Amino acid sequence: MAGLRRTLRTVLKNYNSPCFHVKRLLNYTGQCYDGDSDPGPIFINPDVQGILQSLTRVDYDRVFRKRKLGTKKPSDPEYKFMTDAELQEALRAAKERAAELLQIPPVVKVRNTEAKVVCKDPELQGLESSRMVFTDITFGVQDEQRIVVVREPDGTLREAEWAVRQRVNQTYFPDKAKQMQVPRMFLDSYLERLLDKNEYEYVLDRACVQFEPDDPDYQRLISIVYQHLNDHNKFELLRSTRHFGSLTFYLVWNRNIDNLLLELIQTMRIEEADQLLALYSLIHQKRFEGEDPLDRVQSYIEQAAGKKGSLELAVQAYKDVAARRAVEAL
Repeated sequence: MAGLRRTLRTVLKNYNSPCFHVKRLLNYTGQCYDGDSDPGPIFINPDVQGILQSLTRVDYDRVFRKRKLGTKKPSDPEYKFMTDAELQEALRAAKERAAELLQIPPVVKVRNTEAKVVCKDPELQGLESSRMVFTDITFGVQDEQRIVVVREPDGTLREAEWAVRQRVNQTYFPDKAKQMQVPRMFLDSYLERLLDKNEYEYVLDRACVQFEPDDPDYQRLISIVYQHLNDHNKFELLRSTRHFGSLTFYLVWNRNIDNLLLELIQTMRIEEADQLLALYSLIHQKRFEGEDPLDRVQSYIEQAAGKKGSLELAVQAYKDVAARRAVEAL
């Protein structure tokens, strides 16, 4: 018990440590889904999910590639002789497994971090010189639903701050994948170096393990990663990963799709560019008229684009290449 008391004292002493907050990186300001609109219902809309999954692209070589995670030794490849029926079943199982691996992390509104006051008992003021934490340690209760309250030295009893709640949960019901303190890789120059090395997927994977989707620190962190990736046009590094859908949703939600749209046009993916604009229309209720995808892209450039010049040049280049290919096909 003495050891547990010391641990809880550490929890309370350090709950507001700078390590609990993702710091600002370079010129990027962390953003949260904290506006009046809740992105959750839009994100789970079947039409939105369908577009996000389509834009992700399923490259099985990328999905099932060997990754250096440092947790286990790579296994030797296994070769089998199969009948046609067995091969089709194996392909079906591979598609299901790929769909699981490409499941997009949830996009939800940031949580309300305000700690509700339960009661005030001034007669208890001075009884203790430090704060006391009371925790329901019933097994099987979800962490976010577990009752955790704090008694202040002035007698106020209130719900625990989220930082305290998370650390107490980790103390009583440790998750081996999580760390008690926020990993240093998410702070200052450590994160900067990782992003400069294009380790976007690694950072996002680790963030999904350490934080919950509605955690302000999580949302600020991934927004910095997305902004850095978008500014450096490294979209291909997240394609065929579970994070491309949430990246695309973030860019569309914040009306910042010019770089992604430009990349799709330059790589002759005009149908995907049209899907991106369809997603923009679903989220922002803005239609781009046109008889074909290229017309709708042109409509977006005229109405909403910030990089009109670059996009217009890309569209013209696309038309030239398409015309040349049409002639060569004759």
